[in-house]
Amino acid sequence: MSHTEAEIASQPDCWRRAIALARDPEGPVAAALPRMGERVAVVGCGTSWFIAQSYAALREAAGHGETDAFAASEMPAGRAYDRVLALSRSGTTTEVLELLGAARGRVPTTVVTAVPDSPVVDAADAAVVLDFADERSVVQTRWATSELALLRAHLGAPLEHLEADGRAALAEPLPGELVAAGQFTFLGRGWTYGVAQEAALKMREAAGAWTEAYPAKEYRHGPISVTGPRSAVWWLGEGVSDVAEEEITRTGGRVAGYGRDPLAELLVVQRLAVAIAAERGLDPDEPRHLTRSVILGGTGTGA
Repeated sequence: MSHTEAEIASQPDCWRRAIALARDPEGPVAAALPRMGERVAVVGCGTSWFIAQSYAALREAAGHGETDAFAASEMPAGRAYDRVLALSRSGTTTEVLELLGAARGRVPTTVVTAVPDSPVVDAADAAVVLDFADERSVVQTRWATSELALLRAHLGAPLEHLEADGRAALAEPLPGELVAAGQFTFLGRGWTYGVAQEAALKMREAAGAWTEAYPAKEYRHGPISVTGPRSAVWWLGEGVSDVAEEEITRTGGRVAGYGRDPLAELLVVQRLAVAIAAERGLDPDEPRHLTRSVILGGTGTGA
């Protein structure tokens, strides 16, 4: 079993620990994460940017306050926030460190990371450390879903179903038609659009697959034109409408999705990416052109 496969399989246990941490009134999360009513910017790179998008949509929908998500390199200068929340698995990503340095003394900052002694812990005013969700893999799987489980729990989302959904997603066989598919389109709405973006990224990173991601209602506005007999259109979150399903079927494409919690759906996508990588003779532990962290102007790996 590859490191990636082992980390995928560990996710339900990690989710349970993350949810418990978020719901502990005496733990570090309650004091560190954004408070009700704060105007918040959430930043990250790669996977963490997509998780930031999901959290921003969830936080606003829950009525906790205005929340914007940015790639760490693209946060607008001069915009006023009550807190900056940075997401970084390794805590060594250059763009995140630069942003935290620029924010020091101007706005309170919090980081969610997997490494307790990483540079971002010193750079931020407060830190939440999910060391149990750290990974040896370059490709992020359990880290991404665990930090989103933590953030959802902190917002008060009911997650009693999540562990069971995850275990079901691990147990069922992958349909052969999906392993053989040549093109994937992932669709989401609201907070699940960020999950759709992350699903597409996993397929690109681990399997080198042709993948795209869009808000669900944008699918008809152009993206449907690439759907064909070897395509899979994967809905995350609320179910596909009968009309849209008819349209997809008419193209020859396959409608995918299991109707479970989107984090469990993402777990299935991760498994599928590993299976496709194996079919193509690729090593998901060593994806092409990637390192565990992007450290600009230097060398090394981290996340």
